[in-house]
This record gives sequence, C-alpha cells and structure tokens, in this order.
Amino acid sequence: MRTLNELLDHSAQNSRPGIGLLTETENLPYAELKNRVLTIASNFKRNGIKKGDRVAIIHRNSPVFIETYFALSRLGAIAVPINYMIHHPEELAYMLNDCGAVGIVTQKEFIKGLREAAKLTGQIKFIWMSDEDKSAGLEKEYPFSDLLKDSALETFDPVLEEDVAVILYTSGTTGKPKGVMLTHRNLITNTEGGIARLNLFSHDSSLAILPMFHTLAWTANVLVSLRLCARLAIAPSITPPKPWLNLMAKSKTTLFLAVPQIYSLLAKSSKGLKGFILRHWYFRKVRMAVSGAAPLNSATCQEFERAFKVKILEGYGLTETSPVITINSPERPKPDSVGKPIEGVEVKIVDDEERVLKAGEEGEICARGHCVMKGYYNLPEETKKTFTKDGWLKTGDIGILDEEGYLFIRDRKKDMIIIKGLKVFSAQVEATLAENPEILESAVIGVPDEHGDEIIKAFIVLKPGSKEDKSSLMKYCREKFDSYKRPRDIEIVESLPKNSLQKILKRTLREMETKKRAASVG
Repeated sequence: MRTLNELLDHSAQNSRPGIGLLTETENLPYAELKNRVLTIASNFKRNGIKKGDRVAIIHRNSPVFIETYFALSRLGAIAVPINYMIHHPEELAYMLNDCGAVGIVTQKEFIKGLREAAKLTGQIKFIWMSDEDKSAGLEKEYPFSDLLKDSALETFDPVLEEDVAVILYTSGTTGKPKGVMLTHRNLITNTEGGIARLNLFSHDSSLAILPMFHTLAWTANVLVSLRLCARLAIAPSITPPKPWLNLMAKSKTTLFLAVPQIYSLLAKSSKGLKGFILRHWYFRKVRMAVSGAAPLNSATCQEFERAFKVKILEGYGLTETSPVITINSPERPKPDSVGKPIEGVEVKIVDDEERVLKAGEEGEICARGHCVMKGYYNLPEETKKTFTKDGWLKTGDIGILDEEGYLFIRDRKKDMIIIKGLKVFSAQVEATLAENPEILESAVIGVPDEHGDEIIKAFIVLKPGSKEDKSSLMKYCREKFDSYKRPRDIEIVESLPKNSLQKILKRTLREMETKKRAASVG
C-alpha cells in the first residue's frame, strides 16, 4: 500500500458491514465513502481541477472534510487544510496566495473571513459550502452538494507515492507560515508505523475530537482507522464535551487520542457521582489512551491513570514528520519519556556543531526516515536550513536519548508556545504588538495554567511618555489577535533582560515568572 487512494480502496473492500465514519446523525460505511469520493473527484475534475492543483479545506471535523481530502487525492491534487480558528483575512489570504489555492471547501461559520480573504487573492475560482448560507456571497460560491450529484465517473491520472498529498501550514520563528509538503508515502508509512507500535487491530474504535487540520488527528485518527478498517467516530468540536462523550459511548471507543489539556480536565472531573459515570459509562471500553501535540505533565498523567485505570502512552512528533517520530509501546512504556522511534524512523541528539552526542547528553533532537517531509513549499533555502549536513531533520527541540533508546524531551523551541495542542510562535505575536505605536519592545512567553496547558504572557516596554496601561493593551490584543494567539496576561516593565548582544533573555523571564508564581502559591 503506497498511496492514500490505495488505502481508501483497501478500506472499502475489506471493512466489515456497517463499519466506517460515525457522527451524531450519520453512519457512513467505508464502501459508501469511496463512492462519494469518486463522485466528488469526478465533479472536481469537471470543474477544471487537475493533478497538482491546491484546494484549501477550512472545515470542522466531519465526513465532508475526509471526503474532500480523499477526492483531491484521487485526482492527484493537493489538500491544504487550514486552521479554522484563524479569522483574520490577511493571514488567510497569505496562505491561500502562498500555496496558489484554486478553491476552498468550507462551512458558513467561517465564510465571512474567507470572503474577505478571497478578495485579496487572485486565483480562487470556487468556494464550496457544505451548509446553506443565505447571506450575500460571492459569485464563485457553490453548495458542496453540487459535488455529490450523480454523474459519470471520470478517469484519473496515476498517483505516485512520492507525490505531495497535502500542504500543512506551520508558523516559523520569523512569524510567516510555512507550507509543509507531505507525500503519500510519508503519510502511509507513518500510519503503519504507529499501528505496529500500538498493536491496534480492526475491532478497535477511535474517536476524533482533535481538529483534522492538525496532522496528529489526521494521521492517528483518520488514516489509522482507514488502514485498520476500524470504526471512526467524528466529533465536530472539543467543546462542549457532552456530544462527544455520548458519541464515545455510542461507538464503544477503545482508542482515545487527546492533548494534555483534555487529560487534565478529565482527571479533575473524575471525582464524585458524575466522575463515576464518566469513568464507567463513557470510558468503559477504552483500552488505550494516547497523548501528543504538547508535553504531558506527569502529575496529570498519574491522576488520569489512577481514576480511569487506562495507561496514557505519550508520543512525540512534528508537522514536518507526518507527525509521529516516537511513541511508547503498551507493553513497555517508560514514565516521562515519549517512547522509542517507530519502525523506519531514526533519532539522534546533536550539539550546536551537529556532532552526535552520547546517551544521556542533552542536545537538539534530529530525525530521519519515511516520515520526514519533502520540504517547505516554495522555500528551498528554508528547507535546506532545516536539515543537517548529512540529511537529518533538525526539530529545534531539546532532549536526550537514554541507554535503551527512549527519548526524553527536555525543552521545546524557546520561542514556541503550545495552546490547546496548537503551536504559537512568540515572534508572530511580537510582530503584531510592534505595530502598536505606543510599544517600544516586547517579549512573549508561555506560562503554564492550572490545566497543564499554556497561556500567552507578554512583557511590554512602552515608549517614553506613553499613557497606555494594561487595560488598553488588552483591548488592543482582542482586536488584533485570533483567540488562541492572544496574550491573556500583560506585564508592563521598564526594561527587558538582555545579553551582551542585546538579545532578549526569555529564559530569564520564564525563571522570573516561575519564582513569582511559586511565591504566590506559598
């Protein structure tokens, strides 16, 4: 099995009757999913979309997301899932322009920002809406149902395993989003490596609550379920939890995938009568829990495992690695580690001169293997800088390998903040703060909250004579930032700590914040 097309064909042919995608209102067997995909792909082709074209998907978790992705794959076109929490038209337009998207599949709750973004781009020919929207729109808007109209099936050009299947945008330290190109081979082999490590099988049932625009949910939920011919329950949102908990019970979920914040909330909700129902009704069939996208606090892990009697297996990866690099095995997990590399992937630790370090020595984590991206779209120099001289991907994360080959994460990229499993780069936030004429300079860090997640805190130096205060600065942030990128705390300071080269010392800010919070607790 080498391509996503072969993966879907396999699922359609080999799945048990009735097994497929399950939502609150729909059960879509994999054989029917394939039929819909072929119809959509044929209608895409009749609309002029061809091999290599890019189409953006800005949509909540749903069968529509999966149908669109696989229809583009069938054509040899490229899916471009975009974070639906980005509402600023300029940022959306940047990504649409950068990848040269010719179409968008979306839903009405996101259409306002997309209409504005489409006006800022020159190449968008189609916007397909999966739900009705009676507000004034653009001439290029069409109902997604048009793509499902029965018609003669088209023939499609061959798709190769080295063809790019998807472009995923991830912010760089410069603040500009970069398009990560992942091939069919990247995705298929990473899926199979994860299945082998976790010993999953066709009678497992998975629940997709993390957004499918995130590579973790796409590979570990969607592709794993299709490869196994196993049921996939689909929730459109993490909040509120009741709908997905009901869906979890309905689908008899055995494999639960979440980010640390969700595990923290579940652990805190596990006490009392409601907690008893949570543990023994909704989680009664769960045999395995997997955590990714952000570091898992050991206290949260222990509290969840005590309450739910289910082991959390922590893994590690990047968008650039499809995403799984390492994960713990059910048979021999190691506390506080993110496990060993999956089959076909190698990890090494290097110093600043790219010399390989010994077991137990701390340095930058580097990886190579089937999971590693083809490169950044239209950014050959950025791609080159991301690899070592001998061809290993530099993750920018700090860790150690122990004598047995287990990986331990010691630090993340200094300028990266994790908000509900999504990456926010401080340089991007600081660049927007710099647009305020009253701000002289700023530094942004992530501060842990009580759920094991992070909030963004900004340290701001105002220009001499400025009348700005914390309240007015918070208002500015509400106007300028999407919710998940917005600083939730602001501290106005006279100066920022710097080294001899005048580089801001964020480590010092983090240490100061840790001491301050420890003192307030004490």
